[in-house]
Amino acid sequence: MKFLVLKFGGTSLVSPELREKVAGKIIAAKDEGYSPVVVVSAIGRQGDPYATDTLLNLVKQVNQESPGRELDILLSCGEIISGVIMTSTLQNMGCPAVFLTGAQAGIITDNKYSDARILQVKSQNIIKYTQEGYVVVVAGFQGVAVDGETTTLGRGGSDTTAAALGVALNAVYVDIYTDVEGIMTADPRIVTEARTLEVITYDEICHLAHEGAKVIHPRAVEIAMQKGIPLRVRSSFSDAPGTLVTSFGEVNKGSIDITRDRVITGITYKSGIAQIRVNTGSNNEDFKQQGHMLRTLAQAGVSIDFINILPTVVLFTVQDVMIEKTVRVLEADGYAVEVTTGCAKVSAVGAGMFEVPGVIADIVEAITKDDIQILQCNDSHTTVWVLVKREEMENVVRALHRQFKLAH
Repeated sequence: MKFLVLKFGGTSLVSPELREKVAGKIIAAKDEGYSPVVVVSAIGRQGDPYATDTLLNLVKQVNQESPGRELDILLSCGEIISGVIMTSTLQNMGCPAVFLTGAQAGIITDNKYSDARILQVKSQNIIKYTQEGYVVVVAGFQGVAVDGETTTLGRGGSDTTAAALGVALNAVYVDIYTDVEGIMTADPRIVTEARTLEVITYDEICHLAHEGAKVIHPRAVEIAMQKGIPLRVRSSFSDAPGTLVTSFGEVNKGSIDITRDRVITGITYKSGIAQIRVNTGSNNEDFKQQGHMLRTLAQAGVSIDFINILPTVVLFTVQDVMIEKTVRVLEADGYAVEVTTGCAKVSAVGAGMFEVPGVIADIVEAITKDDIQILQCNDSHTTVWVLVKREEMENVVRALHRQFKLAH
């Protein structure tokens, strides 16, 4: 069997007309010789009756601290409703279909409620129904712990379900259907000339997703990458081919025109963050204080990002909601703290930058020629990050998109 996993997000399923379009794509895949396995998210977004956030708000009106176990049971209902309706739509269009919850589909997880990790996939049930001629529709975002408790996989969990099923079934592709036509070089709301990428590496899309791009969850990419299952990010609303996500070796062979010498693939961003500057001392013995300070933050449950450690200063960022706690923890331990609020992190991502001289120089020149101050900078093999004031974020995204000619 040639398995094809197709995942549809909530915006693709909000009306009977859209569900019929989705069903048409599923039936077309079956007619092409694939054995489709369909993963669905809850219908719609916050405010829609069965969306995950709507269900969450229902219980929070009663109890802000509802236990994780009960929350997961409630939140799993959105995908169950969506899956049953999608299965009925297929059946009504003459396509034999069967619905499976995460547990029935064999999605086995750990016991971490609201953010469970998939431990294994027991795919026998899916294979059995497929062999009997059914299209299998699976509830995304949910699984079952080894003790039988219902669990959910956290934000982007339906993407993770699809990737895990793709690996377990050795699928030809995992298609992630969304409301855009693929991975774009930048947010088109900021950069009007942003274009859809034909192909991108697993590593690049992981970095883009971690740094703010919301088209696919990075955990899903990491799962697919382990077995080399190709992902395709496609639109539910058109027949565009979308963006292929594959290995670096596959990107650089065959007939796909991807401009092999591109240095930067895409630009993304995060806002709602603050820069924290901590003075740690002025002599060699004080290097130990840096480790102590970071351990203090970790023990207090403060998640930090964008870290630069210098002999007498440590710089890092935190989410806005963590500013007050961060300052309180550090000052209680005797550290002098400076806070710069209203910051944004802009990331330039590209597998082609590795060992290419001048990339950071190009980035700095592109930003500073518009008299924009860089508050902090860091890099890895595939990403360069710059911290700027939030009001300059969009200008920086546009400047970097122009600098690396990503519209062409």
